[in-house]
Amino acid sequence: MPVINLVEYRKKKTSGSQPSLAVVSFDRAELRVIMSLYGRMVASGIWRDYGISHLRDFAVFSVFRRTADFPLYRIEKHPDQKSKKSLYMVKAMDGQVLKRGNELKRVVGVLDKRNLKLVG
Repeated sequence: MPVINLVEYRKKKTSGSQPSLAVVSFDRAELRVIMSLYGRMVASGIWRDYGISHLRDFAVFSVFRRTADFPLYRIEKHPDQKSKKSLYMVKAMDGQVLKRGNELKRVVGVLDKRNLKLVG
């Protein structure tokens, strides 16, 4: 199996005729807020896994009870919705928007305040 140098691969990819697609991602400060909440929930035994998706239009931090489950909650970042006061939003498993706003700490606070306990 050949070994490919990632730096050279990226140079070839961006120097070609197709422009590199920009993706939306969480920055360090945003991840600090999210991971702080995640750490507290893992310590209490409620959450066990997470996944991060960086897409062209938005970024998603998904929280799982178990690895093979559907996400319990999704913390989404939509930069194109900033003017509509919906830069960040928290969605439940069924797609219901629990909270939205331009301040991440306030938006993820809805998950911290809820009485999130394992049932069963």
